[in-house]
Amino acid sequence: MKDKYAAKLEKLRIRHEQKREFYRLLKEHASDILASSNFKSTRNYIQHGSIPVYNHCMDVAGKSIALSRFLGAGCNERDLIRGALLHDYFLYDWHDKARSNFQRLHGFYHPGIALRNADKEYTLSKRERDIIKKHMWPLTVVPPRCREAWIVTAADKYCSLIETLRLRRMAHRPVKRAGAKA
Repeated sequence: MKDKYAAKLEKLRIRHEQKREFYRLLKEHASDILASSNFKSTRNYIQHGSIPVYNHCMDVAGKSIALSRFLGAGCNERDLIRGALLHDYFLYDWHDKARSNFQRLHGFYHPGIALRNADKEYTLSKRERDIIKKHMWPLTVVPPRCREAWIVTAADKYCSLIETLRLRRMAHRPVKRAGAKA
């Protein structure tokens, strides 16, 4: 019994350390983005399901770092984090059909819009530009050119799937067995 609790405690400790490291990296590489009123405004727009764009971008950044380290990809973590945070920097509610620039093909157009918005506020590296512009591959047709863009593209697909299927909030809940009483 003690071993079971010790293993759970160790998992919690590791998860806590990973979160601390992620927040340290955010502070080191993206404090200007996190302080931006435009980036903060992404809390007001829904991305997938009921998840705000802000949360989605933070999740994609975290998963990108985790995936890069797991694969030993040797990514530039500054570009990886900044590109992940800005990949959906389109700054509008894409679900609002009443807005003046509504487009049914948001998935095709938003990478270019996000890149234009990010270019207005930040000096972007080539990798950051590639991440933002090509994260919707294969919809963007031209594939990513750098490993950082491939990593963010994969992390974005994973996070989008979890959010769309509404698994995000249920990820840490116990699974109810069929026929079990509530």
